Amino acid sequence: MILDRNAPPRGTVRDWLDHRAAQGGTAAVFPEMGEDLTWFDLRVEAARIGRGLAAEGIAKGESVAIVHPNGRDGLIALYGALYGGFRATMVNLAAGPDAIGYALDHSGARVAFVHPDHAEGIAAVAPDGLRTVRSDLDGAGELHPLDPDDHALLMYTSGTTGRPKGVVHSHASLLAGGWTSAVAHGLGPEDRGFCILPIYHINGLCVTVMGALVSGGSLAVVARFSAGQFWDQAGRAGVTWFSAVPTIVSHLLHGPAEPDTATVDRIRFGRSASSALAVETQGAFEARFRIPIVETMGLTETAAQILSNPLPPGTRKVGSPGIGFGCEVRILRDDLTEASRGQEGEIAVRGPNVMREYLHDPDATTATFAGDWLRTGDLGRMDADGYVFVTGRLKELIIKGGENIAPREVDEVLYSDADVVEAAAFARPCARYGERVEAAVALRDGASATPDGLVALCRDRLGPFKAPDRIHVLPELPKGPSGKIQRLKLCDLLDAGD
Repeated sequence: MILDRNAPPRGTVRDWLDHRAAQGGTAAVFPEMGEDLTWFDLRVEAARIGRGLAAEGIAKGESVAIVHPNGRDGLIALYGALYGGFRATMVNLAAGPDAIGYALDHSGARVAFVHPDHAEGIAAVAPDGLRTVRSDLDGAGELHPLDPDDHALLMYTSGTTGRPKGVVHSHASLLAGGWTSAVAHGLGPEDRGFCILPIYHINGLCVTVMGALVSGGSLAVVARFSAGQFWDQAGRAGVTWFSAVPTIVSHLLHGPAEPDTATVDRIRFGRSASSALAVETQGAFEARFRIPIVETMGLTETAAQILSNPLPPGTRKVGSPGIGFGCEVRILRDDLTEASRGQEGEIAVRGPNVMREYLHDPDATTATFAGDWLRTGDLGRMDADGYVFVTGRLKELIIKGGENIAPREVDEVLYSDADVVEAAAFARPCARYGERVEAAVALRDGASATPDGLVALCRDRLGPFKAPDRIHVLPELPKGPSGKIQRLKLCDLLDAGD
């Protein structure tokens, strides 16, 4: 099986893992443990788990919960579920007990692979009938037959505005998710991605893990991101690229650790996704570390990436997550017709990486599609070259006196202050205007910036109407599992603190 950069991968995850095992080579290294895992051994372990689950009576396409941080056992459990023809149900360890219990119950999973550190917490919220199985299952069963359209992955959204929705991907869309990244970033067998984002999030799973599978590269896997150890781990593991989120880029920028020359020379690029990367942060990172950051955009519903800037020397437009790779992207007007270039509307996408459905929720599935175009809920505009500029989230817009204010406008100004590590503007109910603008920031150690000074900076740059009325300084801002700041939680969080 050869990666075709002009067409999405054919077959199933099982087919591709068989192919990689036959080719040989390293699938993953674990710098914290000093271990590695070959493609051949990964296939052996995955096949044993797949046969073992079948012997346990788990039906084809049935949910198998995986409750693991990044690591060897979690990676093997994921591939075991996929190889066996089951629906790998990735449990978000950062979601909190209620959301975890909901996902386990809603998914219908009867078995779960659970890391020992999480056994007690899972036992407290597990629905009746869920039992824990070990990764050393006896592989005595017959593997289920597999088709590219069969269910492969179930991953729950963050649920910031309601109950989490269960996004279902097929083998075809899951592989296409890795393919879009491989095509956009020119990934090949010589590349080693740094898996610092959790694989229970779509970025870590599709961009990094599936990207390595379809490109024939390998992974360096660590349990969690550490700003203090990042460069040392990347150097020892021979990393050539990494996928991160803006908060990670910002923490590396403001951290004291420096990469050695060999590491800088080897890393071709870093990519940023999950939320907008501040222009000032990107520029300062590249100036300090001499590693280009490629801004991208993706969703759980699209197996991660839909947009990416080209790699250097291609044109990277700072402030834009780029152009479509492997899928089509358009801007929709309110009447769901295509907007003109430069006109703002809702970003929509169609392609082989788009989800099959929301599990047990046909109404939500129908509502998120306009024909065969998936509506992202993000606002943006497309320039004459096809680059998309995101202007905000439909659900995050601040509507002050009838005027729409995109929180990103305020975020960008706050990030221009070198003391600001994290920033997020949000809406606060207001009797006069309906909503007013406030913001929260986290500052670097030894910072001299003050809330009043940051308000003055915003008033100077944005004018008094868009500037925050108040800025709150927090130790850190609330984040989802990918590191994306959850601005919709800030108002309630600050109210509770007050």
